Amino acid sequence: MRHTALLIGDSQSEPADGWPRLGLAAVGYKVHFCGLGGTGFVAANGKTGNYIDALERGDWKLPSGDPALIVIQGGGNDAAQGATDAQIVANADRLIGALKDRYPGTRVAMIGTLARGTNYGGGRRAQVDALLGTLAARHGIPFVGVGDWLTKYSLAKNLADAVHMNAAGRKTLGGLLGDNLRKLNLQL
Repeated sequence: MRHTALLIGDSQSEPADGWPRLGLAAVGYKVHFCGLGGTGFVAANGKTGNYIDALERGDWKLPSGDPALIVIQGGGNDAAQGATDAQIVANADRLIGALKDRYPGTRVAMIGTLARGTNYGGGRRAQVDALLGTLAARHGIPFVGVGDWLTKYSLAKNLADAVHMNAAGRKTLGGLLGDNLRKLNLQL
């Protein structure tokens, strides 16, 4: 477990080559993923609950022992489903508290909501990214804001659909995430 990152996320993290997984691997972690596409801090998908409900109900197979790092990624489905700021913050607060209670010695970090940026059509996704950054700061948790990465790094050309990256885009984003994790001293 001392080489493992527990990654909680949505469809951005779910595939084996999801960019959050690639970013964590780039800085030395083995990844244990919990989550599912279509979920988020508030959003559920019919197969599993939102992050805190899934955790509390036991929908996920959590690792035993203390992982080296816990990373919470998401917010896109919450943005798409119209979750309010208050709902997102309340559930994120509960999730962070529950994870800190279960794994008291483990560092926690957050990755925001991939978007185009506020001034480039990022809309609610960019707003949720900023909200999560504020929330992470309040909890003293390192945060990687990705709410402008599609525009900032000219990656919209690598979208496979409106929100998911193709393989080349996932690889590029994974490298960028790894660089940001190193800057935050979150490498293994």
